[in-house]
Amino acid sequence: MPTRDYYEVLGVARNASGDQVKQAYRALAREHHPDVARDKSRAEHRFKEINEAYEVLSDPSKRAQYDRFGYVGNGAAGAGDFGFGAGGFGDIFDMFFGNARSAPHPRHAGPERGADLRYDVEITLEEAFSGTSREIAFDRLTECAACKGSGATPGTMAVPCDRCGGSGTARTVRQTPLGQIVTQGPCARCGGEGHVLAHPCEACLGRGRSEAGTRLTVTVPAGVDDGSRIRIAGKGEAGSRGGPSGDLYVYLTIAPHRLFKRDGRDTYVNVPVSFAEAALGATIEVPSLGGEVELTLPAGTQSGTTLRLRGSGMPNPRGSQRGDHHVTVHVVVPTKLNKRQRELLEEYASAGGDAVEERTFFERVKDAFRPD
Repeated sequence: MPTRDYYEVLGVARNASGDQVKQAYRALAREHHPDVARDKSRAEHRFKEINEAYEVLSDPSKRAQYDRFGYVGNGAAGAGDFGFGAGGFGDIFDMFFGNARSAPHPRHAGPERGADLRYDVEITLEEAFSGTSREIAFDRLTECAACKGSGATPGTMAVPCDRCGGSGTARTVRQTPLGQIVTQGPCARCGGEGHVLAHPCEACLGRGRSEAGTRLTVTVPAGVDDGSRIRIAGKGEAGSRGGPSGDLYVYLTIAPHRLFKRDGRDTYVNVPVSFAEAALGATIEVPSLGGEVELTLPAGTQSGTTLRLRGSGMPNPRGSQRGDHHVTVHVVVPTKLNKRQRELLEEYASAGGDAVEERTFFERVKDAFRPD
């Protein structure tokens, strides 16, 4: 079992988030790295302790086991766990009446896949429409270049644990008023693996992984939506004990646009038109994400009318048909008129142009109940 509380080692609260654990680890690792510390031997011990704590608290499954049992092993229940799980009634029998049977050795840890990582990228609506690429930079655990992930100094290898004899099991016997209590769990020295490194790699202190900066270019396909994610296989953190690397997930956020709105593959825009264009009809240029497009206004178009341009919306990342572009027109009433414009409008009004064409209430009711 750990000699010190891992949370105390990193100086974080027990409810600290993953980012807080990572920040504390980085600060302590820089401060106590043997290459920069004056007292090399003390720094090496402290640095190893910091790395051991981070190795557990940065892994959600290991952290959960540590929070529950106070140590990290491979499936063995802690002394305080009285559930009838994998151990069954035999473990309860051993607990109260001693080792009446031989307990099987724990399964030694095998290759473990590295953790997945997340990276958030914000793009514009224009970039989502046409597709783009972004170069990103982040830190991740990679395979140690010096020991190739083995954790041992090149030319050396792991040896059987001298505390458990290579079994990976540690047994504790206690005398109580109820009799002899025997508990079993992973060996604290080897962590249940049954072997230890006689000569840990100096570069990674036996972890087999080290933190390194990574830069790569992410290709964003045309038509992505807000909240889309891009999976980049093998660019997460390196696995341990020869396990595969995790994946990197790039999550996309699309910034709000001052002109266009989007709903799925359809886009929307508001366009001002003159009274003459709306009344007489016209062909006008309207903006879209793909550039200016022609829109035909029928004569008598009312303010607030929405017209649809098929196939002028967002592309589909899977290559099928594009969405539509919806244009809502708003008739703009001029605030200033020159003399000639005023004369023409007055003539229009005197010719009956100021009459509002509106059906009576009863006409609208009859239309509502008229059979199709």
